[in-house]
Amino acid sequence: MPEVSVAQEPGRPTRADVPLSLAERRKAALRIEIASEAVRLFTTQGVSATTGEQIAQTVGISSRTLWRHFPTKESCVLPLLTAGLEFAMEQLRHWPAGTSLLDYFTDAGRRGGLPSATPEILDLIRMTSTDPALRAVWLQAHDEALPVLARLLAARSGGAADDLRTKVHAATLNGALRAAAEEFARRYADDPEASDREITACLLASLRAASEGLPY
Repeated sequence: MPEVSVAQEPGRPTRADVPLSLAERRKAALRIEIASEAVRLFTTQGVSATTGEQIAQTVGISSRTLWRHFPTKESCVLPLLTAGLEFAMEQLRHWPAGTSLLDYFTDAGRRGGLPSATPEILDLIRMTSTDPALRAVWLQAHDEALPVLARLLAARSGGAADDLRTKVHAATLNGALRAAAEEFARRYADDPEASDREITACLLASLRAASEGLPY
């Protein structure tokens, strides 16, 4: 029997294999536009001084439409906070057998296969360290990614996603991804020209620490 990769399960196509409909693409594009405008307003005038109505007006939609997509003004930024996680999970679906996680992402960095961090996303990640409501959205993004990571790791190992060992591994990887993003955003706050090389360095340092386990 051929080995099943994390890219697919027998007889079940992954969500990534199913093309988005035109309506889904439009919805995703609108959510990104809302997120981008929310970050711009949060950055220029502060989170507390920004209202959902302002965000909606800037995007050119009604407040009712905005609240149909997001429950709070802070949650408007969720699509930008999940972008890096979604990229990482998509990479894991194509993680080749016989290659360690660290080697796989090292190679991806050499090939330029890691996403560039936009200034708006870095501004947003930095704001999550000082604004409790934005921090909650950032943690929500990682909390929602946790079961997906567990399923991907379980598919690779042949184990179960709800196995304690798998859940600990997923939580470790999740934490490493978050720490790497926060470290890069903090380290290069004053360097808008920070290259993909620095992003890769932060990610690999974080994954290396995770792979070492607990040395205590």
